[in-house]
Amino acid sequence: MKAKELLAEIRPSWLQRVSYSLTRGTNLRGVFIQQLERFFDGLEQAVTTGNPAWLDSILYEWTGSPTLTDLQQQKNNVADLLNKIISITNDVAIENLSEQDALDLLTTITPIYTYALEKTARLEMEARVLYISNELIEMQQKLERLDRSKSNFISVAAHELKTPLTLIEGYAAMMRDLVTQNGSGQIDTLLSGVNTGIWRLRQIIDDMIDVSLIDNHLLSLNMQPLWLSHLFDLLKRDLNDILRERQQILDVRAFPGSELWIYADSERLYQALYNVLTNAIKYTPDKGRISIDGRTLPGFIEVIVTDTGIGISPENQAAIFEKFGQLGRANLHSSGKTKFKGGGPGLGLPITRGIIEAHGGTIWVESDGCDEEKCPGSTFHILIPARSEPTDPKVAKLFGKLEKAKPEPDGQENPPADTSAA
Repeated sequence: MKAKELLAEIRPSWLQRVSYSLTRGTNLRGVFIQQLERFFDGLEQAVTTGNPAWLDSILYEWTGSPTLTDLQQQKNNVADLLNKIISITNDVAIENLSEQDALDLLTTITPIYTYALEKTARLEMEARVLYISNELIEMQQKLERLDRSKSNFISVAAHELKTPLTLIEGYAAMMRDLVTQNGSGQIDTLLSGVNTGIWRLRQIIDDMIDVSLIDNHLLSLNMQPLWLSHLFDLLKRDLNDILRERQQILDVRAFPGSELWIYADSERLYQALYNVLTNAIKYTPDKGRISIDGRTLPGFIEVIVTDTGIGISPENQAAIFEKFGQLGRANLHSSGKTKFKGGGPGLGLPITRGIIEAHGGTIWVESDGCDEEKCPGSTFHILIPARSEPTDPKVAKLFGKLEKAKPEPDGQENPPADTSAA
C-alpha cells in the first residue's frame, strides 16, 4: 500500500507537469487532464492489485484514434507519449519524495510501465497493419477499376472499328468484282494490298474483342469431340508458307495424348495453339526449329512447344501472358507479325491463356533467359483437360451413338490410321 500512498503524494505535481509538457501551446490541456487522471487512476489500481491490465482501457482509447497523417508517417504517438510520461514520473518522484521512497515507487511501477509500452507497441502495430491492409485493398480496387476501364475501352473501340472495316471490306469486294469483269491488272494488285490490310486489321479487332470477352468472363466454348493430332496437322499446313519464308522447320511428334478422343472447343484450341506457334516463329531466327511434343498426365494432356529462339528473361516470363505485354523497344516494332521479332499488339498469348484457362487448363513457359546470340530457346507447356465426355447434356446425347461407334483397332481406343500426325 505504500506505493499507492506515494503515488497519491506526487499526483498533483505529476498531473501539472505532464499536462503542461505534453500540451504546451495548445488548447487541449483541460480535456487531456481528464484523460491523464484516468491514466493515473488506472496506475494506482495496477499498483494496488498488481495487475497492469487496469491501464488497458485508456491505452485502447489512445491507440485507437491515430490520424491518417500519423499512420502515413508511421509515427508511434502513444509510445512516444508513454516514454515522456515515464520520464516525467521519474523526475517528479525524485523531486517530491525522499531518495528511498522514490526508489521504492519507481521499482514498483516500472513493470507496469513496461507492460503499458509493450501493449501500446502491439496495438499500434496492429493499427498500422490494418491501415496498410486497407491501403492495399484500396489500391487493388483501383487497379481492378482501371483494368475494367481498359477492357471496356478495348471492347467499345473494337466494335467501333469493326463497322467501318466491314464497309471497306464490302466496297473492296465490289471493286474487285468490277476489276474481274473489266480487267485491270494494276488495280487488281492494289486491291490485293487493300485486302491484306483489311485481313490484318480484322485480326487485330477480333483479338481485341476476344480480350474483352475473356476479361469479362464471357468467352463461351463450343465443346466438340476432337483429336489433337488433327489440329496439329491443320496448323502445320496453315503455317507452311510462313515456315518456308523463314526457312524454319516445324517438327510435329506423335505422342499418346495426341490420339486421344477428347471434348474441347476445336476452333478456340486451334487459335490458342496458333498463337503459341506464331510467337515461336516470331522469336526464332531464320533456319530455326520448332517442335510440338507432349505427354499424358492424370486428367490432362500436356502439349509442349519448344523453339530454338532467343528465349525469354525470367522477369518477363509472366509478363508475356498479360495484355499488351510487349517485350523489347517499341521504336523497333515491325509491322510483320511473323518476321523475326516482328509486330503485334501483344494480345496473342493473353488470349491463349484465357482460352486454355476457360477449358480448365493452364499454360506457362520455361526459358534459361534471353540471348540473341546463343539462342537458349523457350518451352511452352499447355495443360488441356482430357475430357472423355461433353459437359453439355445435349451434346452428350448427340454424340452418344458416335462415341459407341468409334473405331478401336487392336482393341485400343485410337482413331483411324489416316489421322496420325504428319
